[in-house]
Amino acid sequence: MRAGIMRKEPQRAQSLFLSRDESWLGFNRRVLEEAEDASNPLLERVKFLAITASNLDEFFEIRIAGMLQRIEDGYNDASPDGATLRESLDAMKEETQRFVADQYRCWNKELLPAMRAEGIRVLAWEEMDEEARRFATDYYQREVDPLLTPITIDPAHPFPRVLNKAMCLALLLRRKRRGTAGPVLGVLTVPRALPRFVRIPSSNGSEDFIFLADLIERNAGGMYRGYEILSRAAFRVTRNSNLYFQEEESRSLLETVRAELHNRRKGDAVRLEIDSQADPEIVDRLRVNFELDESLVYHTDGPVNLSRTMTLYDSSSRSELKFKPFVPRELRLNRKSVDLFDEIRHRDILLHHPYDSYDGVVGFIQAGARDPKVVSMKQTLYRTSADSPIFQALTEAAQTKEVTAVVELTARFDEASNIRWARDLEDAGV
Repeated sequence: MRAGIMRKEPQRAQSLFLSRDESWLGFNRRVLEEAEDASNPLLERVKFLAITASNLDEFFEIRIAGMLQRIEDGYNDASPDGATLRESLDAMKEETQRFVADQYRCWNKELLPAMRAEGIRVLAWEEMDEEARRFATDYYQREVDPLLTPITIDPAHPFPRVLNKAMCLALLLRRKRRGTAGPVLGVLTVPRALPRFVRIPSSNGSEDFIFLADLIERNAGGMYRGYEILSRAAFRVTRNSNLYFQEEESRSLLETVRAELHNRRKGDAVRLEIDSQADPEIVDRLRVNFELDESLVYHTDGPVNLSRTMTLYDSSSRSELKFKPFVPRELRLNRKSVDLFDEIRHRDILLHHPYDSYDGVVGFIQAGARDPKVVSMKQTLYRTSADSPIFQALTEAAQTKEVTAVVELTARFDEASNIRWARDLEDAGV
């Protein structure tokens, strides 16, 4: 080596590559930045925050769950960036803990004060006046209480099967009779059929809400008569939602996917979200029950399920706090064209979505289904709406034409809908 020239140290592989999971978390970080951006309309910021929470749910259900499963199966090979599975998982845990802290900082320090300034209030029970409390109590007794099933964990009553992402309340209970054993755990599942925010009438013109979980927590004592409630906390469990099957060994992929969907709601726990004010004994009992490492417990400084804040966006009538509705351009035919087929004979049509309306595509398929000169239709389908007009058109076309459809059964989290459509199409002769 010549004097004055230093040998350059080789770069580590980790500095040259960005893993798939790092890239994904970077994307979600950019969505959070939209929630933090004060130049965006306020309720759109709330919506962006809800999207980050929904995205993070899927990250745990699929990516973190997949890592944990591979490690459990004995795999720990290095990825292209040089990190082993365990190193990657540890890095993801640290980053997601930081991300969750930033989510709740955004909610508590930015969005809640900004909403209050605009007359949209998320209230605690103590902040409500007597009229609001009477309304909330009446709503609870009429709509909520009949749907609740209080459970006390003891040798005769094992821990209930908590479904994936179900909002629950854990209560540390002690019998009021003297001489009884130590505290026991009670569990309440918040009904999914009810909105997560309850709209409360306001006399000052503001839009007031209370969390459904807070309302249930306030009235939980009436369901546990004979017990003293020592502590309570909202929690939520995320489960492994990957579908595990061997395509080559399946006699029917449709039936195999359908069977696996039942297991998705009951997969192994991969994350516990719990109120940051929860009693350590409640946290420890839940963590042990769900067989989770402490690093997979996420303490939330606010609502346990931030994705449900989307309800605020949908419930509010404050259009000035939202983006102006976007109206895509409709496909217009030349006045000389008889129909869409006639138009295509004379010129190509390029549609750019979402700037051009998708109605042009739907109309094309519907026109093909009605046109007697069309004798065959072939279509590939990935994701559709619950009342898809495309499926309806293909079903009608099958009565008089040869119709073939390829349906993606494993479209993530749309499997059940696609299975239903695939069966309906088969029944119609597609």
